Amino acid sequence: MKTAICPGSFDPVTLGHIDIIERAATLFDRVIILVMTNSKKEAMFKTEERVNMIKRCIKGENITVDTYGGLLVNYAFENNADVIVKGLRAVSDFDYEFQQALTNKSLMPGIETVFLAASGKNMFLSSSMVKEVCQLGGNIEQFVSPEILNDVIKRCKGEKNYD
Repeated sequence: MKTAICPGSFDPVTLGHIDIIERAATLFDRVIILVMTNSKKEAMFKTEERVNMIKRCIKGENITVDTYGGLLVNYAFENNADVIVKGLRAVSDFDYEFQQALTNKSLMPGIETVFLAASGKNMFLSSSMVKEVCQLGGNIEQFVSPEILNDVIKRCKGEKNYD
């Protein structure tokens, strides 16, 4: 059984993330969506909130959601994962993700990284862009799942609780 990890901060999960995850779920027996902390960014949503939003947006018998605060390769080893799946939007993504893939391979030779190209309609989409558009009063309906749209809008307006 091939297990893939789709890691990210998912702050918030976007339709671009969902597209990559759903496509990975057709390629691998088991997919773990791994909500991680990006030490370079201050999260808008708490880890538990991000997990909750992902679970509301993505359904699949072979998809689970988990969290981790350490090295991705350590999680992969502990969970018998074979592959790390990363979405690529542009050449600039490739430079960074390729460096990460090589680092991960150096730390854990048995792990592979698979890159999935973003669909054309999601080439520009990022969580940071969604938050910025939302905070400036723009319409984000085309960027996030309807299941979490109101939650993201409320948080962008400064509301602490969205439930």
